[in-house]
Amino acid sequence: MVLLSFDWFLIIEKAILISIVIVASLVIAMYETWGERKVAAFIQDRIGPDRAGFGGILQPLADGMKLFMKEEIIPNSSNKFLFVMGPGLAMLTAMMTSAVIPWGGHLEIMGRTVPLQIADINIGILYVFGVVSLGVYGVMIGGWASNNKFSLMAALRGASQMISYELAMGLSLIALLMLTGTLSLRTIVEQQSTGHWNIWYQPLGFIIFFVCALAECNRTPFDLPEAESELNFGYHQEYSSMKLGFYLFAEYVNMFISCVIMATLFFGGYDIPFVNDAHLYEIWGNWAALAQVVMLMAKVIFGIFVFMWIRWTVPRFRYDQLMNLGWKGLIPLALANMVITAVVALLKYNNWHF
Repeated sequence: MVLLSFDWFLIIEKAILISIVIVASLVIAMYETWGERKVAAFIQDRIGPDRAGFGGILQPLADGMKLFMKEEIIPNSSNKFLFVMGPGLAMLTAMMTSAVIPWGGHLEIMGRTVPLQIADINIGILYVFGVVSLGVYGVMIGGWASNNKFSLMAALRGASQMISYELAMGLSLIALLMLTGTLSLRTIVEQQSTGHWNIWYQPLGFIIFFVCALAECNRTPFDLPEAESELNFGYHQEYSSMKLGFYLFAEYVNMFISCVIMATLFFGGYDIPFVNDAHLYEIWGNWAALAQVVMLMAKVIFGIFVFMWIRWTVPRFRYDQLMNLGWKGLIPLALANMVITAVVALLKYNNWHF
């Protein structure tokens, strides 16, 4: 009889890292709501939240308390099991995508090397796409289970939008994978550690990915599933209390994770520009890993600001414009980018010169 031996230190490390990532994602998503209103106020020459705490810094806590204390309403005509399952699935898929993201280098703790990544799998990008594709079920289940025609119509819009733009997003990444030769997110970051960020080699791929990320997160100008002027409130119209909060939080968590993935794939991830990582670890030790995390967060915060800037600057598309852009604009561009990248990679492989 063979007894299985468990590395309890590894299990404890991963449990702590998972807890930190979940709490950090929720806190960042919570304060994205505050940042969104502050950015909107700045663009519209207003003050924004300023009552709860200094500069309104406690406003997200007040909003969260309000959602917790609101009455829980489940329509009599709804499918109660699916009605509860919808927001839970949306939140679960939003949080699961963070499992393969490298947040920094590594820590040296009690003689052990602890990488700042929950799971370094060699198909990290495929994992992200697989989990993201499950997010559409949270939208569809919530819209259908509500037994409301406006909610269902919004859910159908959301599902069609996500499926359409996932194609162009996937095609844009195929060109990137031709250059990197790997699906591991940590390996992609390490390849950019010398300052050769992928944005310089795949600018068109990044633009396509960024536009598709806006659509995947239901952000303006692609917020058709939540078009208040057309569909009352969207696919979560019948939701209240923390079920509504889960849907709203899932959107902000998705925006945060999208910016992290963009920073990882195109902007070097946790790489600090003009700094040698090995030399930094020799001087700073574990503080070097924390500096890398701060650098990644700086890139992510700038990306989130751009998301918010676009929301309060660009008007919403019509639905036919949305679908035309996805199928007739972005997919052909992504295919052209993939072919050009393949030709350039082939010429480089064969040592041909223009």
